[in-house]
Amino acid sequence: MTLTIINATQVKELLPMSACIQAMEEAMLMSSTGKTAIPPRSFHQVMGQNATYGLMPGSSEKLSVYGTKLISLHPDNPARGLPLIQGFVALFDTLTGTPVAILDGASMTAIRTAAVSGLASKYLARAAATTCGIMGTGVQAETHIEAICCVRPIEQIVIWGRNQDKAQALADTLQPTCKATITVTEDPREAANCEIICTVTAAHTPILPGNWVKAGTHINIVGAHTAQNREVDSALMQKAIVYTDSLDSLFREGGDVLIPLAEGSMEKSQIIGEIGQVIAGTIPARINGSQITVYKSHGMTAQDLWAADLILRNAAAKNIGTKIEL
Repeated sequence: MTLTIINATQVKELLPMSACIQAMEEAMLMSSTGKTAIPPRSFHQVMGQNATYGLMPGSSEKLSVYGTKLISLHPDNPARGLPLIQGFVALFDTLTGTPVAILDGASMTAIRTAAVSGLASKYLARAAATTCGIMGTGVQAETHIEAICCVRPIEQIVIWGRNQDKAQALADTLQPTCKATITVTEDPREAANCEIICTVTAAHTPILPGNWVKAGTHINIVGAHTAQNREVDSALMQKAIVYTDSLDSLFREGGDVLIPLAEGSMEKSQIIGEIGQVIAGTIPARINGSQITVYKSHGMTAQDLWAADLILRNAAAKNIGTKIEL
C-alpha cells in the first residue's frame, strides 16, 4: 500500500487559483444537486486549552476518493508565530477504501475558500466591477485578492486591517505580481467603498456597517464561523440578498445571518439559496445593478474533496509528492 504525502508548498503548486475556481464550480453544483454526501462537520473543545479541533468528512459518487479534513484552531497561535488553523486531509480510494494520500490542509483551505468567494463573485458581482476592498491581513486576504482578480477586471485593491504594518507588508508582497494597484488604508470606509468587499478577519463583532456600503456592492463574508460571531452588522443584512455555500451550515453557524434574523432586522426571504443552485439555474443571481449581494462562506467538505482530487491528478501528472509504503 502506497500513501502519497503532499506538503504545503506542493499544494500551492498543484492547485492554481483559476483551476481551483473551476473545480469549485463543479463541487458547488454537485453539492446542491444531491451528488455528494456531506455529514455536518463537528468541532470539539480541546480539554484545558483555548482551542478547538474539527472533523469534516464527505464523499461523492463523482470522485474516485473520499475522506476527512482534520483541523486544529488555536486562537493564541498567531502570537506564537504559528498559524491559527492547521491540519490535513486524509483520502481513501472510493472503491476499495485503501488510504491514498495525506494533503496539507491549511494551504488547501486557504486556496479553496478564496476560490469559492471568487466563484460567488463571478455570479453575483457586477460584471464591470474594478475595485476590491479587503478587510483583513491574513492568508485569506492574500488568496482572496488572487481569486477576485481571476473573475473581475480589478484595477484597484484597498486593504484595511487593524494592524497597519501587516496590511502594508501584504501589499508590498503582492504588488510586484499583481496587475491591479494595491493601496493600504487606515480608514475602513475606504475599503468598504469598493464594488466588491471581502471580510476575512477574526472579528467577533461587526467591522463592516451597512451605512458604509453603497448600492450594487457584492460582499464575501468569510471570517466569522459561529452562530455568535459576525463581521457585518444588521443594517447591512437588512438591505442585502444572501447566498451561501451550504444552507445547512448557514442556519447552524452563520451568525452574520442568524443574529439579524433573531432580531427581526432581516427576513428569511432575503436568503436566496446556495451558489450551487445559481450554477444549476434553479435560483436567480443578481438581477439588477443596485442590489447588494452577500455570499456567506462557511466552507464544506465538498470543496476539500474537489480541490484534493485536482491536486492528486496534477501530482500524478507532474510526479510530485512523497511516497510512503505502509
